[in-house]
Amino acid sequence: MENLAIVDLGSNSARMAITEIAPDGRFREIKRVKENTRLSEGMGREKMLQEDAMNRTIAALKRFKQIYESMPHIQVRAITTAAVRQARNRQEFLNRVQKEVGIRLQVLSGKKEAYYDYLGVIRTMKLNHCLILDVGGASCELVLVQQRRARDLISIPVGAVTLSEQFHLNGYVRSADLFRAQVAMNERLTKIPWLRYATRVPIVLLGGANRTLARMTWSYHHRHRRQRSIHGYQLSSRVVFATYRELLNRNLAQRKRMPGLEPERADIIVGGMLPLVSLLQRNSDGRVIFSESGVREGIITEYVNQRKRDHNE
Repeated sequence: MENLAIVDLGSNSARMAITEIAPDGRFREIKRVKENTRLSEGMGREKMLQEDAMNRTIAALKRFKQIYESMPHIQVRAITTAAVRQARNRQEFLNRVQKEVGIRLQVLSGKKEAYYDYLGVIRTMKLNHCLILDVGGASCELVLVQQRRARDLISIPVGAVTLSEQFHLNGYVRSADLFRAQVAMNERLTKIPWLRYATRVPIVLLGGANRTLARMTWSYHHRHRRQRSIHGYQLSSRVVFATYRELLNRNLAQRKRMPGLEPERADIIVGGMLPLVSLLQRNSDGRVIFSESGVREGIITEYVNQRKRDHNE
């Protein structure tokens, strides 16, 4: 029995999942940990990782290490995404992580991140056609799935943290700021020509902002039922728009008290939902489906498949 620890260092949070892999290739997750590190905070147009953000993140990685080092037969795969991918001082950060934590971070390209999202979704969902949307802190990944194959994929350098900071969507949102953000988001989407083939398919949602949306709507519509896994949970565009309107009607302090919304995400949830809202305005299908499987599950799938190929050779 082998244990695989995947450390996933995102722009807003750091996550670690430990998966137990049996000799026959079956696997199950046995441990999951998350810390809000906000690595992309304050990067600005200069695209420089800030000292406090790097220190927070390295401290979290050290805590993760204490957990996975206690596991037998452990293999560690450490990845990082948009914030480090975009940072001008990324090599300084990567060197610090290797020196202080002892792990080598692989910086995923945007397309590779989107491909892992696709692998994670397609393994666990019986959908022939869909549009996958993963909203992270500093990027969005989009994958058009047709006949269960990734027809087109892209990563765009806007996310929950970057949109919220750039357009001042953190506190009470002024209409002028929201309008500027919507125009900028729509301009980004208009430049993706293959999105015109994704107007009549459900949108499969990944990422922290989208998981927050799922928890908020579950808290409101099923307040008397204990929340189950959000995997496969569906909403209509009408519910998404109503939730967005509720968020826009509140200031930061009021949003922090909303059921299902983690207080530490209250300042980036408006920016985090903007890509979805913009896509739904173009989409006549009107369904969104939440997935708990994404990049980490895609990496596990690739890892297990590679092991099988090595074994058969």
